[in-house]
Amino acid sequence: MSASDARPGLSWSGTVDYGPGPLHAPRTVAELQQVVARAGRIRALGTRHSFSRVAASDADLVTLAGLPEEIEVDSAARTVRVAAGVRYGTLALELGRHGLALANTGSLPHISVAGASATGTHGSGDRNQALAASVRAIDLVTAGGDIVSLSREGDEAVFGGAVLALGALGVATHLTLDVVPAFDVRQRVYLDLPAEELRGAGLDAVLAGAYSVSIFHHWDGTGAQIWAKQAVLAGDAAQRAAAAEAAGSPGLPTDPESPFPEVWHGARLASGPMHPLPGMPGDFCTDQTGAPGPSHERLPHFRLEFTPSNGEEIQSEYYVPRAQIADALAAVMPLGERIRPLLHASEVRTVAADDLWLSPAHDRDSALVHFTWKQMPDEVEALLPEIEAALAPFSPRPHWGKVFTTPPEEVRACYPRLAEFQALAERLDPQGTFRNAYVETYLF
Repeated sequence: MSASDARPGLSWSGTVDYGPGPLHAPRTVAELQQVVARAGRIRALGTRHSFSRVAASDADLVTLAGLPEEIEVDSAARTVRVAAGVRYGTLALELGRHGLALANTGSLPHISVAGASATGTHGSGDRNQALAASVRAIDLVTAGGDIVSLSREGDEAVFGGAVLALGALGVATHLTLDVVPAFDVRQRVYLDLPAEELRGAGLDAVLAGAYSVSIFHHWDGTGAQIWAKQAVLAGDAAQRAAAAEAAGSPGLPTDPESPFPEVWHGARLASGPMHPLPGMPGDFCTDQTGAPGPSHERLPHFRLEFTPSNGEEIQSEYYVPRAQIADALAAVMPLGERIRPLLHASEVRTVAADDLWLSPAHDRDSALVHFTWKQMPDEVEALLPEIEAALAPFSPRPHWGKVFTTPPEEVRACYPRLAEFQALAERLDPQGTFRNAYVETYLF
């Protein structure tokens, strides 16, 4: 049996203390089953990249980092069965060896498949759903130590509540994901998006202009950086144009021989590698030269071999309807002078709707208003209610893994299928073995 008296430690950013422990580190699924069966209450701890207390606990925790990194690719079915603790960067490399890829990734390749799926992690792109939407089956260790397997086809009535579940149903051991044929992506960064292009139709066109788009800004009315990631499509010019239109990405070149325009929506091409946070080296980030490369080397913002982002930060993020993103940004803009002293950078991305019960993009194409804050927790916590009040007309849904102050009753009201999730939790975990204060507050 593998158990540790060591404390679980802090989050990657150093802002979340996960609790006193003990932290269990099983080496096999059988050991994990025994750990769970003996625990009164227990939570699974992933790669510690969340900024909220979604994984923190005053009871036992368990890490899956010691379990075998199993990756079983089925090329014919275009699926992969993967151990829950495997990082997306590791998975993407193995898929590439089989001529396959993930349809989309988050900005960090360092996060685990189970943890990212459970908390609603996403990438960007009008046609791209959150990462959890690619999960077609999941194996969970439930409170008695048994393994329950649920699938999209076999458990259609409840599967929408089983994956993005904040760890409240059990400890995932394996997930089966849909994958796609490998494809290349080209990435360029544009600077100084004019103010008029951060509003109305201009903003909509920028966000729709590539396979994946991120806009970084500082609440001064302009866009500091646009990260445009364009899928490289095969075929002759006519075939590429048709495929680009079908993908909803007609705004940038898809021919690997075609240059990116020097000026796009009034923004100019960056002359060298950029980092989204001021003062950080661009070498930490994925290739921005416009050269085609495997999607897993372009869709994340950060390279697997480097520490992601800044580290000394806090993050908040709110989902609003895709069609209302320009109005939502305009509503928050008057707070810009108070936001900027606390801010590293803000990011705007888009996510396609899904049918997952606890997804912030549930049944709603979404755009995301994201903040990467300096490590000034008291000041950030004091300002968030005003930002949330400004966003209130747009029915914002906060990201589960980031910091927010939205009252619990308002969070629960965001999810029309919450009662069904509560019933599923009662069925799989009637004693509340996998709950913590965060889950109790926002889901029950």
